[in-house]
Amino acid sequence: MRVAIIGGGPGGLYAAALLKRLDPAREITVWERNAPDDTFGFGVVLSDETLGGIEHADPVVYEAMCEEFVRWDDIDIVHRGARHTSGGHGFAALGRKRLLEILHDRCRALGVELRFRSGAPHPDELARTHDLVVAADGINSTTRETYADVFRPRVTSHRCRYIWLAADFAFDAFRFDIAETEHGVMQLHGYPYASDASTVIVEMREEVWQAAGFAELDEAGSVERCAKIFAEALGGRPLRSNKSAWTTFRTVTNEHWSHGHTVLLGDAAHTAHFSIGSGTKLAVEDALALAACLEEQPSLDKALAAYEEERKPVVASTQRAARASLEWFENLDLYLGQPPRQFAFNLLTRSRRVTHDNLRLRDAHFTGAVERDFGCPDGTPPMFTPFRLRGLTLRNRVVVSPMDMYSAVDGLPGDFHLVHLGARALGGAGLVMTEMVCVSAEGRITPGCTGLYTAEQAESWKRITDFVHAQSPGTAIGVQLGHSGRKGSTKLMWEGMDEPLEDGNWPLTAASALPYKPGSQIPRELTRAQLADLRQQFTASARRAADAGFDLLELHCAHGYLLSGFLSPLTNRRTDAYGGSPENRLRFPLEVFDAVREVWPDEKPMTVRISATDWAEGGTSAEDAVAIARAFAAHGADAIDVSTGQVVSDERPAFGRSYQTPYADRIRHRVGVPVIAVGAISSWDDVNSLILAGRTDLCALARPHLYDPHWTLHAAAEQGYDGPGAIWPEPYRAGSRRPQTGRTDAPKQRLKLGG
Repeated sequence: MRVAIIGGGPGGLYAAALLKRLDPAREITVWERNAPDDTFGFGVVLSDETLGGIEHADPVVYEAMCEEFVRWDDIDIVHRGARHTSGGHGFAALGRKRLLEILHDRCRALGVELRFRSGAPHPDELARTHDLVVAADGINSTTRETYADVFRPRVTSHRCRYIWLAADFAFDAFRFDIAETEHGVMQLHGYPYASDASTVIVEMREEVWQAAGFAELDEAGSVERCAKIFAEALGGRPLRSNKSAWTTFRTVTNEHWSHGHTVLLGDAAHTAHFSIGSGTKLAVEDALALAACLEEQPSLDKALAAYEEERKPVVASTQRAARASLEWFENLDLYLGQPPRQFAFNLLTRSRRVTHDNLRLRDAHFTGAVERDFGCPDGTPPMFTPFRLRGLTLRNRVVVSPMDMYSAVDGLPGDFHLVHLGARALGGAGLVMTEMVCVSAEGRITPGCTGLYTAEQAESWKRITDFVHAQSPGTAIGVQLGHSGRKGSTKLMWEGMDEPLEDGNWPLTAASALPYKPGSQIPRELTRAQLADLRQQFTASARRAADAGFDLLELHCAHGYLLSGFLSPLTNRRTDAYGGSPENRLRFPLEVFDAVREVWPDEKPMTVRISATDWAEGGTSAEDAVAIARAFAAHGADAIDVSTGQVVSDERPAFGRSYQTPYADRIRHRVGVPVIAVGAISSWDDVNSLILAGRTDLCALARPHLYDPHWTLHAAAEQGYDGPGAIWPEPYRAGSRRPQTGRTDAPKQRLKLGG
């Protein structure tokens, strides 16, 4: 096999060494356009997991690297004069130049041909003359661009400028230092990579970079200015550069990683923001996986397919974490007002890879101090602290999210709803929410949706609230009021979600006469008179909700239903006072809110659910969502329940763990209103992390409560908590400890006898 490798960075070189070591008969050539001793950047950080793979695959490289490593456990966060240290993290780093020297030596010893100061031939020519072409040619990959129609790359630029520098001393920890300047906030990321040297990355938003005058400075001027800004962190020492330039981070993804027998590796295939680790780490892991797949698979085609199948999910997960970290730093100014220790915890958990429970294992002293500052009594996880909304005190921070059950007849909640909501109330959540309860028969999504537009429905709801209050004292039950708008008159979810009924349809109304998707019924645009009728329907339902004994009322202004349809520019094309500008689009939802708030008991809280983004071009943006939340808060909303999407059928949501939480986080800090985070929050560890970091006040979980109605009580048991935030019903108290299981431990080998 003849192998061409384009790019002599760590990923390309390590791939060359592995492939040659596994099969010495392979003819392997590496093309690198720079000189052997040219390098950009300074230090490289590798994880223990990556090092384990290197040790197993090539002990020679591993041992050479180990001789150079600087290791440390601590992370220092310096914010407003306070320095907080968290230990137990475990890092290993070495100089990038030294790493390249180790890999050069290994490649030469194995017989790999290294061609420096030599641009690679055109990818088409390499593909004709070689059996395998590995494109490790970096973020500006010419190979990727040559075959862009096949790889289908997507390159996203972000909001911060950064520069790679170095200092001639070793930090004693991984250090984050925050500088609040007259131009805006700047941050330093620093870590040692040798006994006498550290990498220093200075980062700030584009507008801060411009205001500070960095655009007018040359390389030497930028280095000097950065050293002055972070003089305290550097101990007054200078910084140095190495062809350093300010740049904007770009996230690279590719729909496909191979074309014929040409395959992408490292930054050519993907990038991940430096704040969660090294691109070198990902490139080395790519090389390990590619080499393994070539050994394991019977053909080259199958090997490349297996490589992509193995690496893409891992990289996608890393990129999601990296994006969360990147956006946290982009929005760093949101968190400057947090107490320094909570700020440090927030920074450490920003990517969602380090969590409350994980950090407690690493550094119980630091995590305990954060909990005490937050107000957690001894032994009380953050999720089991109380929270007050107006006259209602919730005993914990867990909400059973509204979930449509499509199991009503003529809008009437029945035995199913009693058992469904009653079981979850017995399960320990602080607040149990109904599904969207419709304000009219025409406002239902499906024939199976519940309502509050008749006295009989109100009596049925009272039966449920009475059960909750009597059998699960301390659990609150809330009602979510809404109207389907253009998304109504559809089949039950399991018969065809959002599909029109085959018969028995009712006419739809909406902000504008736009169908939800092709084939959907076209709604009629609401007239002024119909708007007045709708306000009355909402207030009549709110009165019935109060009479039925609900503790909290939520107005549903999300997911493309009627009120949401007014808010989004994609669904509101009106030319009257209720369309056009953001203020006009808010007008009717605020009128409904005001009307409902007027009849809803003053001591009871009222929340609003919004879609904080439409996940579609031209739709509601994150900043629009802040303005919407601010308007509802000004009108008296006690909290904003922050969801996203489901407004237009061609949305492209960026799903992932806790993927909607950043929108809640932004609203909480920009507006100063309590928020409910929702969306792929699945573990009690996530809930504790989000609450303690100050990213949300309450967490709403849906599917976990379908999987386990007693999710909250089980979360308490698993954490060893038995306090006022998680009360077991007396008939269930015998089950408050995890059931015993069979022993799985085996006898330990304690004696080693000679033969």
